[in-house]
Amino acid sequence: MIDYEAIRLIWWVFIGVVAIAFAVTEGFDFGVSTLLPLLGKTDVERRIIINTIGPTWEGNQVWLILLGGAIFAIWPAVYATLFSGLYAAMLLVLFALFFRPAGFDYRSKISDPRWRNAWDWGLFVGGTLPPVLLGVLVGNLLLGLPFHLDQDLRTFYDGSFWGLLSPFALLCGVVSLLASSFHGALFLKWRTEGIVHERATQALSLLAPLLLAGLAAVMLWAFIGIDRPEITQMAATDAPSNPLNKTVIAVSPGWLQHFLAYPLMMLAPILAFLGLALAWLLGRSPATMAAFLCSSVGLASMLLTVGFALFPFLLISTSDPRSSLTLWDATASHTTLLLSFWITVIFLPIVLLYTRWVYKVLWGSITEATIAKDSHTLY
Repeated sequence: MIDYEAIRLIWWVFIGVVAIAFAVTEGFDFGVSTLLPLLGKTDVERRIIINTIGPTWEGNQVWLILLGGAIFAIWPAVYATLFSGLYAAMLLVLFALFFRPAGFDYRSKISDPRWRNAWDWGLFVGGTLPPVLLGVLVGNLLLGLPFHLDQDLRTFYDGSFWGLLSPFALLCGVVSLLASSFHGALFLKWRTEGIVHERATQALSLLAPLLLAGLAAVMLWAFIGIDRPEITQMAATDAPSNPLNKTVIAVSPGWLQHFLAYPLMMLAPILAFLGLALAWLLGRSPATMAAFLCSSVGLASMLLTVGFALFPFLLISTSDPRSSLTLWDATASHTTLLLSFWITVIFLPIVLLYTRWVYKVLWGSITEATIAKDSHTLY
């Protein structure tokens, strides 16, 4: 039997793994969609770009659904706060995602250039808006959100949609968009040949320095310009969940002190920079697979940096610090965590193996010859 404290920590790791899987797989999907009308100048070139992600985009998007479901089951208080307080932002992400299935499925139904161009820009919106808004969400996780809990543990959100758009959060949104576009450009270079391959290489030269500069600005701002709360008293880590059974104070500059207190955590931001810089270097050579893998390491390390920075917090409250949610006091029951754990242990490896098999079967370069050969079956 796994005790309550251990299973809480295990689920923090599991949900982190799902978030990283989403960022790495859906990240290049979003990036390819963002680059579609910019790198594809003719209909054939755009079909080449679309079909690099055509067979797998739906499966990659399932990681987002799995992430939302896992938060609902494991951290119900976090789910309630995010999906009610940030309702408008969540709906905006959802509406942007609507463009993706419609764009992929309907674009080639009519050969009119105006029809296809309209859906291409729809795919651009569906690939650009979600990473920006998700980046803004990450920025607000670091800044904290204005919410509080009453004595019955009901959540009350005290802010507005426009309050989410602070300069720091918007910078995080820009960095998120640059990261997905950079990741997508590497994927396009890996899976294409000819003019699209060349344009993807040129895009990398523009995106990489902007991404590294933006990431440095975000980390510097977070480390020296944002207060981090500190828990001074709370119930035992294996006690029943009750976020109000703790005392929290702000510490300035807490984020830097937090990392310096646990030096091994500094490996995450270092790997983020090294991975992305190495991906940029390798992206200028024929080593496209190695470049993409380095980019994946960079994206994963960016999320690890956020996770390590917040630990043990899940959501920080700016209006009532005591209402902040942590992995020790915002989880479901011990029984729920154990049942979900065994379901995950059984089925997650199956999902990963199946995903690996799908990519192996459907892999290969997409060229004009590929489009001409399967003109009626490809997107």
